[in-house]
Amino acid sequence: MTSALPLSPSPPLSPPIEPPSQETRGQRADGTKARQNLLHTALRLFAEKGFSKTSTREIALASSANIASISYYFGDKAGLYRAAFTEPMGCTEDQRALYDQPDFTLRQSLQAFIGSFLAPMKQGELVQQCTRLHFREMLEPTGLWAEEIDNDIKPAHAALVAVLARHLGLSVADDGLHRLAFSITGLPLQLFIGRDCVQAIRPQLIDQPEAIDAWVSQMVLYAEAMVNIEAAQRQPPPAYQEQPEKS
Repeated sequence: MTSALPLSPSPPLSPPIEPPSQETRGQRADGTKARQNLLHTALRLFAEKGFSKTSTREIALASSANIASISYYFGDKAGLYRAAFTEPMGCTEDQRALYDQPDFTLRQSLQAFIGSFLAPMKQGELVQQCTRLHFREMLEPTGLWAEEIDNDIKPAHAALVAVLARHLGLSVADDGLHRLAFSITGLPLQLFIGRDCVQAIRPQLIDQPEAIDAWVSQMVLYAEAMVNIEAAQRQPPPAYQEQPEKS
């Protein structure tokens, strides 16, 4: 049975009225580091044990933080889980704006789509833990995965379909166009799913940001080829012309 996460209050915000002093900036830097430490520790524990079996006390102890800091930065355990689930992957709404541009060429759109999709891979083990947390969320749902599908994945897919329809000159998105969009998405997605295998077989393919950039460049060419094949398949067959009989 799916149990939705309880709503979490927003953490307190106190913007300064005057320009911050050097001491204040240092405190803020420490606060950012403390929040990040909590987030990364929670991500690891949630990925290993799930939401229900991970306590805030355990997270605070593992991150050497006061348990009250969880309430300060994230509101409560549900807010911390939501942050761990979403933040390492970035904002898909911002990513859609990168590739859904009417004046882009097909290659520019694909470059922006795949590049933004794979950008989290440059975080290394952190994003792998986030991938594992997503798998656990599918097996032990709290409601966040269904929410992500509705609010992030469906709009991102629709934006990619619109891009492909524009470049293929289609006014209606049929099943074939959706298959093409899912297939293109599968190119970068498989790198998240198969990261452990790549790490075991050919670690230099993912161990540096430059290595991820190389994946992007190559996948753009693969995706472009897929679009070209789709375009060729949609071309009507050449009209048959009967040859005149020889006299």
